[in-house]
Amino acid sequence: MTAPSRALPRSAPPLVAVAHGSRDPEAPRTVTALLDLVRSLRPGLRVEPGHVELNEPLLPDALDALPGGPDGTAVLVPLLLGRGHHVKHDLPGAAAAAGHLSVRIAAPLGPHPLLAEALAARLAETGWTGARDPRAGGVVLAAAGSRDPESARDAGRTAALLSARLGGVPVVPAYASAAGPTVPEAVAALRASGRRDIALASYFTAPGLFAARCARAVPGLPAARPLGAHPALARLVLHRYDEARARAAARPPALRPVRGALARAS
Repeated sequence: MTAPSRALPRSAPPLVAVAHGSRDPEAPRTVTALLDLVRSLRPGLRVEPGHVELNEPLLPDALDALPGGPDGTAVLVPLLLGRGHHVKHDLPGAAAAAGHLSVRIAAPLGPHPLLAEALAARLAETGWTGARDPRAGGVVLAAAGSRDPESARDAGRTAALLSARLGGVPVVPAYASAAGPTVPEAVAALRASGRRDIALASYFTAPGLFAARCARAVPGLPAARPLGAHPALARLVLHRYDEARARAAARPPALRPVRGALARAS
């Protein structure tokens, strides 16, 4: 996929990138670096961070800081990798509460081939050589986990995309919480199938509790760092933003009753 166009209409609404938030101080720094990369790809676009919890600005505060009025719009782009509670409940709730804005919500980042590109690049950084021999290699795709079954389906689709990018190396999703298998269970399953060269792909936008927990669970294995400020991820953020704007533009305008016309028809 080519980089998003640098052309920017005057009416382009702000992009509010919604991160989860973490007590790990590297998390907000990583989000800042990613958004700097997004801005470099789309000069002139207003790009603001917002967080679901733990870091400032929180999403409601980020929306409150945007100008309203007749043209007051914003596009929320979740820096989240699949469907789950935050995407389905927290973001719509914050959008509804921002009464001075017309808020559009983009799809979460995953699944998408650009994520597979970034994940493969992070694996390559570790020196993992399993992709050279699909019969020996194996990858555990470590994700946060959710009770929402659609979240697991999204992770499974990303695993399939990554497997295809790695030439057929099996990729098994595993979770830090709320779902199974765990990372050690996924590693054991790959070893039981004869895979000897196993690595951990970190399916997280930024460092945090769950990313660290997954890496610690398999000491000795190559463990990729979170996706962070990877160019493919920055392009995907803009792709989701453009998708949301295109969907909004394709909707027919809402019909508003004209009082005079109604009175004449009565």
